[in-house]
Amino acid sequence: MIWLTWRQHRAQILVTAGMLVALGLLLLGSAVEAVVYIADHAPPGCPGPAPACGELEVALGERYDAIYTIFGWLPLVAPALIGAFWGAPLLGREYERGTHRLAWTQSVSTGRWLAVKLAVLGGAVVTGGLALSLMVSLWRPIFRSGIDSAFGNIGVFNMVGVAPAAWWLYAFALGTLAGVLFRRTLPAMALVVAGIAVTMFTLFSLSDHYAEPARAVLSGTTVLEDSDARLTGSAWLDPAGKEVMSPPAGICPRRVDVGRSDRNQKTYENCLFGKGYRFVVYHHPPTRFWRFQWTDAAVLTALSLVFGGVAVHRTLRRKV
Repeated sequence: MIWLTWRQHRAQILVTAGMLVALGLLLLGSAVEAVVYIADHAPPGCPGPAPACGELEVALGERYDAIYTIFGWLPLVAPALIGAFWGAPLLGREYERGTHRLAWTQSVSTGRWLAVKLAVLGGAVVTGGLALSLMVSLWRPIFRSGIDSAFGNIGVFNMVGVAPAAWWLYAFALGTLAGVLFRRTLPAMALVVAGIAVTMFTLFSLSDHYAEPARAVLSGTTVLEDSDARLTGSAWLDPAGKEVMSPPAGICPRRVDVGRSDRNQKTYENCLFGKGYRFVVYHHPPTRFWRFQWTDAAVLTALSLVFGGVAVHRTLRRKV
């Protein structure tokens, strides 16, 4: 059965492996070039708070904009491709072509056929997800300023740690179940793409409740010093210590002029701070990175097992 699985699915395996190799070479090439570029153009004291360091970051962003764009789409596109081209055809194509009548009437039982295929292909997608995570983790420090935080940015968060493996496994299981339900490949592919997008948005919304948000009270600024934190909410604290979503109208002049909105907002905030107001930020600190990673992975793995179990149950009940 392992040999048969390889023969039937070697196209997906080889194409996916080839794409990972190509992506790895792209990341490696951009990282090597970026190291050389930074060594040649970085002013003394960089990285750091100096204005010249900010100019270098902007230059890197412009130079590697295409790399950033590819990276930005990967958290959604990669699982969608796995679900659409690994999961959806696994059983959907068998039903669509009618080959299940032959495959499941041989000496190998249907249960064993399903067990081997799901185990081998599921293990392959997990391995591929971990390989992607390793490549991104090695590449990202070179572009830390351009790629943003690993915890506060959900896209980056889903590309490092164990998240890619969990997302790929979830997409594979969702595609397999969709193939059983529709018994056609194309509708199953469409369901996978929509399901991945909805799940990603839902899981990000639920992640705010994985732990009690930390509370930081700021004076003189509305920007949290730790840029890697995941923000969940904010409010103003009046001089009496009461939280309000917005200070009373008229307490400070507030103008919105085209082209000067940032300066006017800063003037408004400084006025509030001068009258005794403070800014409250609710957030999850980056020290909770692995807690959120394993929680997401546990939720996705549990859903994968449920989807896989339902797919197997329906397949065993309806072989024709």
